[in-house]
Amino acid sequence: MSTPADGEVRSTSSTAPPTDRSMVSVESTNGGPGAGSPTPAAHPATVVEHVRTLFPGYFAMVMATGIVAIGAAQQDLRWLANGLYAIAAVAYVVLAVLLLWRSIRFPQLVAADITSHAKGFAFLTTVAATNVLGSASAVVHGWWTLAWALWWLSIPLWLFFVYGTLFAVVLKGPKPGLANGINGTWFLLIVSTESVVVLGSLLLARHPSDLLAFALIAGFALGLVLYIIVMTMVFLRWTFSELQPQEADPPAWIAAGAVAITVLAGSNLLGAAVVSPRIERLHAFVEGVVMLAWATATFWFPLMVAIGIWRHVINRVPLRYHPSYWAMVFPLGMYGASTFKMRAMVELGSLSWLPKATLGVAFLAWLATFYGLMAQGTRRLTR
Repeated sequence: MSTPADGEVRSTSSTAPPTDRSMVSVESTNGGPGAGSPTPAAHPATVVEHVRTLFPGYFAMVMATGIVAIGAAQQDLRWLANGLYAIAAVAYVVLAVLLLWRSIRFPQLVAADITSHAKGFAFLTTVAATNVLGSASAVVHGWWTLAWALWWLSIPLWLFFVYGTLFAVVLKGPKPGLANGINGTWFLLIVSTESVVVLGSLLLARHPSDLLAFALIAGFALGLVLYIIVMTMVFLRWTFSELQPQEADPPAWIAAGAVAITVLAGSNLLGAAVVSPRIERLHAFVEGVVMLAWATATFWFPLMVAIGIWRHVINRVPLRYHPSYWAMVFPLGMYGASTFKMRAMVELGSLSWLPKATLGVAFLAWLATFYGLMAQGTRRLTR
């Protein structure tokens, strides 16, 4: 992903409008398809260039891989869960090193990205990836000490990246209009917040704490409020400003992923109610929000599919790999995993087929995206 030195945003397509749009992808907010990929390059100068242009939205790969691993573990596919967990863990370490390297080597570019309307909230993939990997550590391997460590790591990351970007977009000028300033990465406000609740609730069930229960309920409610705010702005953008095919990229799927992870967060809270009188008192409220969030996630998926058909079939935008497609895999995997957990909490046996079917679709999407990543890396190495 190629980011200009002055931190401004460039489009990936020569046919795309010169300004950012509401559903701008991880690719299009930072250069061409696959730029900045963590895939190793043949020349040291190329490696440095990839580090310079690295976009933190690549942590969506960890999010997507980790949640599909959890879904596989839910279906007792241990071999698949173990393999995906290993890939997620390696990707997390590599991306963390590259992000740290970029922060030290190119601090001004990182600061410009954090304070950008278009790219700032994409840093929150680091928070969600940390908590998804922590949840997978617990669910797949039972590594609760590692899960605790990752959960604690996610808290300062959340505080730094949420308020670092939020202060900038509120206080910094000049500001873009709604049509140019809002995009799908803003839903990561909700995803990152609820990811803290998802893992925290698993930990609460093993280590009861009334203070932790209160904090998790507060975080769960905050995520719901943030979704209402962001979805209102994005829906206004979708319905009252013209949408271009080049901008309708996979980050729009996070609209469904944000409420799907809310379902999982609420379901995990319900699972911890047996050790928390505070959550038990709010059981009906949490269960109601869970069903509301599940219905909302289900509602958005047909629209997301229609946007993809409109973009690639009707408008013939080429379907080629770029890192933003991990943002499509994640909601699919999250929807299946959250439905599985919701079923158990609300005792709804008639939906037992849905997590299995969704896991199959999510894994196929993961395979296609991972193949694209590997093919792109192979082409670069053989140049």
